[in-house]
Amino acid sequence: MSTTPTPRLILETLLPHLKVAAAYARFLQPKIAALPAKESGDNFFAAALTDADLAIQNLVEVVLLGTFPEIRFYGEEYESSGNTKYFRAVELGSTDDYLVTLDPIDGTKFYMDGHSNYQIILSILNTDDFEAVIAISPAQNTYYYALRGQGAFQGTLEMDLGTCKPLRVTSSKPHVLLGWEMSSIAPALEAQYQVIDVATDYSSDKQIPNLNGILSGDLSGAVIKSGKFIDGAALAFLAREAGCIVTTLDGSTLPPLHTCKEYSRSGLIVATSKEVHQHLLQATQNLF
Repeated sequence: MSTTPTPRLILETLLPHLKVAAAYARFLQPKIAALPAKESGDNFFAAALTDADLAIQNLVEVVLLGTFPEIRFYGEEYESSGNTKYFRAVELGSTDDYLVTLDPIDGTKFYMDGHSNYQIILSILNTDDFEAVIAISPAQNTYYYALRGQGAFQGTLEMDLGTCKPLRVTSSKPHVLLGWEMSSIAPALEAQYQVIDVATDYSSDKQIPNLNGILSGDLSGAVIKSGKFIDGAALAFLAREAGCIVTTLDGSTLPPLHTCKEYSRSGLIVATSKEVHQHLLQATQNLF
């Protein structure tokens, strides 16, 4: 097998194409027509599928196969894509045999309802942890990226990786986001925070923060039942590189990726400070 490209080279190579994908997503949003809902999925966000999901994944697949033909790749729409069979593998590899993952439209329901906080998330995974993540917000003309151990960065879509500014989360609103099936811990937090529960607070008319609100300062913390490699776990990696605290629901260090099942990490706590993390950790003790 040829030499594996570095995570930074993969990001640098894909970024111009991801910017094209962002422009496409932005153009298509007001015109979007939903395709039939996905058969699987445990919530209505996961059930939404649009033309943009498939088209953006196909674009990234073509670029990867044309540039890094030996790379491993797992995209959210792999079952629907005609390109899946051409990749060497869709699973995690051994050390430094990277797996690229893609969520072509993270927050498809947000996207379909005309909200601005949907994202395109591309990650590079090693056997133990993330090596890099880039999360693009087309409607907000911004993106975040992080490389393992090198911190997180933010820039506009006119900027390349080298001109983005370092991102360090230092302040945030006293808002906490609860993911699906986390409603039971809300009462333990409501005295100190404005709790945003996606299961009950989502509205097609009024936008609520998603997990990357941690990076923008709109959230102090978040608790999610599981973090898929392609979205929640990727955003948690970005938050960690930006200085946030990320643990399992019982406060433990995150396990290596290769020990996780179904492309997903178990429950996650993401907090902007030790104090917030302690509050969220105390609240989750009701789950055990």
